[in-house]
Amino acid sequence: MALKNQTIVVGWDEWVSLPELGLHAIKAKVDTGARTSSLHAINIEPYDKDGVTRVKFLVHPLPDQPEVEIKCDAQVIDKRDITSSNGESEERYIIRTPFSLSGQEWPIELSLTNREEMQYRMLIGRSTMSGRMLVDPDRSMLCGELSPAVYDQIEGENGNQRKLKIAILSREPENYSTSRLVDAAVSRGHSVDVINTTRAYMNITSKRPEIHYQGGILPQYDAVIPRVGASVTFYGMAIVRQFEMMGVYTLNTAEAIGCSRDKLFAHQLLARAGIGMPVTGFAHSPSDIRDMLKSVGKAPLVLKLLEGTQGRGVVLAETQKAAESVIQAFRGLQANILVQEFIAESKGADIRCVVIGNKVVAAMKRQAEEGEFRSNLHRGGSASVAKITAQERAAAIKAAKSLGLRFAGVDLLRSNDGPKVLEVNSSPGLEGVENVTGVNIAGQVIEHIERSLKRRK
Repeated sequence: MALKNQTIVVGWDEWVSLPELGLHAIKAKVDTGARTSSLHAINIEPYDKDGVTRVKFLVHPLPDQPEVEIKCDAQVIDKRDITSSNGESEERYIIRTPFSLSGQEWPIELSLTNREEMQYRMLIGRSTMSGRMLVDPDRSMLCGELSPAVYDQIEGENGNQRKLKIAILSREPENYSTSRLVDAAVSRGHSVDVINTTRAYMNITSKRPEIHYQGGILPQYDAVIPRVGASVTFYGMAIVRQFEMMGVYTLNTAEAIGCSRDKLFAHQLLARAGIGMPVTGFAHSPSDIRDMLKSVGKAPLVLKLLEGTQGRGVVLAETQKAAESVIQAFRGLQANILVQEFIAESKGADIRCVVIGNKVVAAMKRQAEEGEFRSNLHRGGSASVAKITAQERAAAIKAAKSLGLRFAGVDLLRSNDGPKVLEVNSSPGLEGVENVTGVNIAGQVIEHIERSLKRRK
């Protein structure tokens, strides 16, 4: 334990350790302008234990290796409104934990916040430095470096990967995506069952949830990969939720699938997360349609059925009058429709980013055929490998996270003022993107499940 009169000279950034949290190497920025130190945290879940409030959270300590994920648990000592450097105020949980630097250790307070888009996963404020650290703002890493390889050792502690029992929920066992996932899992030594989602049924019994299939009770699986079609979303979510009640790891949760399938709710969640997207409007009463259209912008406008998939139910209205007529016609059929601004500069092209965990593993550009504005491959569009920018990569990852998806296809447009997210798909098809990019996405999905189950254990 460091003595109070010992002073450490530090640079403007340093490698530090939070040993009690299992964060043995984390690069931190030293900020004399901040009072409280902060730590990157996601999936923050408070809970009570023996009358004491504690909090569980996940940390990705290495910005360049988002697959490294550390599960942490700490006692909450306070909840405070913290104002960030950009002036935004946020209520954060405050924890106290040992802090180690240059061979010395002392307890510090940390606020928990999502720093996923920050270069440094930790910020050291004045409360941590007080009486112990002297900052030389012109120098870096004066206390030496810690090796990120320490996390590789943690990953390898359990030895060889144990064989898993995996279920894939799919009504199309011969489908390319389903077949590829089966092959990828089997090639890594796991056993796989493909279950027809609509043929599974549930026994909702207190303290003993079960799922039945073909006259028998399904075994206990380690993981479930939902490939739930849009037409059976409600029932598919119920089956996925039942697996969750049984303690099975699901690649995407029922809640996340529901968020992505409800296009209106998905757009609301994206907007709340501050993610760029086309200006979007929604109205119920015919008398409000004209004013709603004005709020979206000038024609042409894109009209989307909330229930549409693969480009179906999407119309380009060239004039305001045409938009009003289409909306009124759909409303007469009791159909709900979104209105979005048309991003002309995208020139009929969009980018499909495949996100697994906290990483974009593949990206392709889809180009609509001549005279068509929808770029879906099912509508005759062509595809090529896309080189995405850091801003596009961050937008795709943030969009998937805002809906709670661990595996997603994020569609975005390139506009004059940055990427605009169009849609987030919870069951992205693998055929087009694997064939175009050559990336083994199915294999990476299985590897992600393996890592997640290791950490869960």
